[in-house]
Amino acid sequence: MNKKSSQAEILQRLKESPREKIKVAVTDLDGILRGKYLHKEKFFSSLENGLNFCNVVFGWDSSDACYDNSKYTGWHTGYPDAHAVIDLSTYREIPWEGGLPFVLADFSCSDGKDLEICPRRLLKRVLAAGAKEGYNVKCGMEFEWFNFKETPQSLAVKGYQKPEPLSPGMFGYSLIRVTQNQPFFAALMDELLAFGIPIEGLHTETGPGVFEAAILYSDALEAADRATLFKTATKEIGQRFGIMPSFMAKWNTALPGCSGHMHQSLWDTSGVTNRFFDEKDFYKMSPVFKSYLAGQLHCLPEILPLLAPTVNSYKRLVDGYWAPTKVTWGIDNRTVAFRVIPASSKSTRLEVRVGGSDLNPYLAVAASVAAGLYGIRKNLQLKDSPVTGSAYHAEALRLPRNLADATRIMAESKVARELLGDGFVDHFVKTREWEWSQFQAAVTNWEMQRYFEII
Repeated sequence: MNKKSSQAEILQRLKESPREKIKVAVTDLDGILRGKYLHKEKFFSSLENGLNFCNVVFGWDSSDACYDNSKYTGWHTGYPDAHAVIDLSTYREIPWEGGLPFVLADFSCSDGKDLEICPRRLLKRVLAAGAKEGYNVKCGMEFEWFNFKETPQSLAVKGYQKPEPLSPGMFGYSLIRVTQNQPFFAALMDELLAFGIPIEGLHTETGPGVFEAAILYSDALEAADRATLFKTATKEIGQRFGIMPSFMAKWNTALPGCSGHMHQSLWDTSGVTNRFFDEKDFYKMSPVFKSYLAGQLHCLPEILPLLAPTVNSYKRLVDGYWAPTKVTWGIDNRTVAFRVIPASSKSTRLEVRVGGSDLNPYLAVAASVAAGLYGIRKNLQLKDSPVTGSAYHAEALRLPRNLADATRIMAESKVARELLGDGFVDHFVKTREWEWSQFQAAVTNWEMQRYFEII
């Protein structure tokens, strides 16, 4: 489907479609798509009147365990419906479901205002604020992920231990591994494109069965839509080949983790001029770019749970495994948190390298862009020179080492609340505190191996 089609053209296409059902999805706080099939008549009614989803989608964790610390919803509210609004501009057709129509929705309140804890609405608010200040945000996302010869059933039987990778050994940029898994590679490239997720590049990374995909850049909301849909689509395509993709940040102590990098740039409202580019500057960085980067550096420790949202995220943020551990920036340096890519007027941009593949794209982009715009509003200046060489040895602030510490910093942060609003921060913090409490109560395989026989 041509993404530039008008709403009238989309509606006509839907009316003429022989399909009698349409798939509709929303995104929860963990970036997981939750959805349903709607009969065509119900869908057209929902376009006018909205659609109801049980608000438990923001009241439970990734395993459907209900939070016991949430003010927004819980047993104390009776889990009423939340009002979802279909965004017809997200219309796509799913190639692996015979061209089934698909749309995204997000949430508003009964008074028509945004539901402040809705991830997609949060990103819309951040981008609208930037637009008022004359900035059009463009973004492109990259994901690394491991692939396994498993099914949900086979992995459950194993107790989620020793999953079998799709291929052996460390073989980054391998043409041999691509050829050995050519049907899966071809399906990803071709079917994702047909689904409105164009992939610029797809290759193996270093690690057994690990791939990396770069999604073509676009306006930031579309980029987050593509990134969110990419993860679910990859899993759905993979199952046809007996392959289970995993976007866990780090599944094996001895192997590198999986990133969710964000490439960002600010343009004028016409989309013609890259506001990050300055031909006269040594690094091709405009004053706007420098303040945007300064804002990101300033805010990062206080919004980290939005880029590293799980207990496992922090197992990736360790020295020497291609993930940043300190608040640093550099020029084309892949060991820093913020990699400046000085290039042409079209491609000068910032790569935010902190996030893992387990991030929620809407929340990560919203927090990161809001931090950059904060730097521009406050006219923040870069205080430190770019890091050269390994950032692991740089004299810079170390990022929090676990979800509990990162969440505590965010809860106490005035900056996070200024960027994202009290209502969102309060609710999101409670969900991360819940996540940590579930981990604290769990008996892990590490404990079994370390203590069971010997202690």
